[in-house]
Amino acid sequence: MTTHTEAEIASQPACWRRAIENVPSGALPRPGERVAVVGCGTSWFIAMAYATLRERAGLGETDAFAASETPVGRRYDHVLALTRSGTTTEVLDLLGRTTASRTTAITADPGTPITSVAGQVIVLDYADERSVVQTRFATTQLALLRASLGEDLGQAVADAERAVSAPLDRELVEAEQITFLGAGWSVGLAHEAALKMREASRSWTEAYPAMEYRHGPISIAGPGRVTWMFGEAPGGLREQVEATGGGFRESGLDPMAELVMAQRVSVARAFARGLNPDEPLHLTRSVILSS
Repeated sequence: MTTHTEAEIASQPACWRRAIENVPSGALPRPGERVAVVGCGTSWFIAMAYATLRERAGLGETDAFAASETPVGRRYDHVLALTRSGTTTEVLDLLGRTTASRTTAITADPGTPITSVAGQVIVLDYADERSVVQTRFATTQLALLRASLGEDLGQAVADAERAVSAPLDRELVEAEQITFLGAGWSVGLAHEAALKMREASRSWTEAYPAMEYRHGPISIAGPGRVTWMFGEAPGGLREQVEATGGGFRESGLDPMAELVMAQRVSVARAFARGLNPDEPLHLTRSVILSS
């Protein structure tokens, strides 16, 4: 029987195509605006990726924050909130207190409190999920955001098609420990991949910027452990990891498609441990805090 998580992972290429074809006009950050992108958990990591991409595109200062850590007194023209559920306490609180002249939320559910506190709302209901573990909503909103920056995502979608059907490497499924690395915008995706492994399979995973990995964290590399690079690895890194006896993965796929592969591995690791990836330990779809 296919789990909700498996089905949602497999649907991502189709969701990305729909997002790319329906980029909204007016609601997303405009060139030159100073922008804060906020979210919690997965949404924070997607915010990190978008913030880096927008600045790299020369469209204006863009900061990413966990909603609970956003400096409310700092001046921003636009606050963009990412929230699948539309009910997350920290996001709602921030939007209610921000002094930004424009606010936008991207959500999967229009019938939630987010619609009453955000100035504009973008609804990706077709990418909503039944699983607590977030997969396709996260990547679909990033596909939308990348397309809004003028990126051609044709190769990314093609890579995702490969990622949802390619055989899984048993080394990844059986590894004692996996460390995810990224550079630039893929640092956020490395953190998200690690989160998926923890949520779905309770695995020991870590994530770092690739150049920082050699400043201490490489000490955990060794036989039976894997270092997984999202994007192009810095020169010499593979050799350093392999010298420890550890495995190293660098596929050349678009980092967003590489995240899809990591999602699949997280599910396979869950099954190998007798776990149901649809039922992550201690988690619910949304974190709603009591006042």
